[in-house]
Amino acid sequence: MHPLYQPVLDIIENASRDIVMPYYQNLKSDQINEKTPGDLVTVADKLSEEYIAGALAALLPDSKIVGEEAYAVDEAVVDQLADGVVWIIDPIDGTGNYAAGRAPFGIMIALVEQNETVAGWLYDPLTGRICHADNNGGAFMNGERVSVPEDHPERPVAALATGFMTAEERDTLLAAAEPFYEIVDIPRCAAEQYPRLVQGTNHISVFKRTLPWDHASGVLFLNEAGGKCARWDGSDYRPADRRKGLLGASSPKLWDEAAERLGDIFKT
Repeated sequence: MHPLYQPVLDIIENASRDIVMPYYQNLKSDQINEKTPGDLVTVADKLSEEYIAGALAALLPDSKIVGEEAYAVDEAVVDQLADGVVWIIDPIDGTGNYAAGRAPFGIMIALVEQNETVAGWLYDPLTGRICHADNNGGAFMNGERVSVPEDHPERPVAALATGFMTAEERDTLLAAAEPFYEIVDIPRCAAEQYPRLVQGTNHISVFKRTLPWDHASGVLFLNEAGGKCARWDGSDYRPADRRKGLLGASSPKLWDEAAERLGDIFKT
């Protein structure tokens, strides 16, 4: 595991215990707002990010911070991702679920060096499950090394995030996927979606929007577990890359099949 595994986990657990869980199912209407239509933010998101950002900055004083809520205020913060040491924070992933008082939701943190994710943390406050990835060091769940299952069903399970797609993109994707895959609802929480791919609950995931706080830690976790998550052309996911489209699978073989079957609908 990464040398900072436990210090970062301590920070996450503190944020969960002191901020995220006390507000869970206790939010007032004036504590929930829309950043953009359908994209919610709560007082807990803001307080969680403020605490985590301060604690991570103290942990690595020369590092930079890119948080989801800071981006909502000033999109220029993502320009910091291209070089140096950067922490990426999603203070509450799955805010829509969280604000509605239901699971799943999570806290996600990634450590990036020179635009390459070197470590990731995906934490479930409700269960205490911690998924961790160390670049070239493996994937871990609750401290135990994990890997994707070797066997897959004849019709793999596909969770397709179509919410940010155009109607044409959605229809094209579904038409291509339905003959080959069992299509299921997404959890609306990347901190849950990536563990599902590693555990074999889902086998294929498609995303159009690929914001770094949603994907940097999860992509590394899936890849280190022996699955594959990459751009549609097969290139690595880099946090500073603003292209759209990301394909994840529980094995490289399933990824290759999906890339051929589904086609790159995000070329433009």
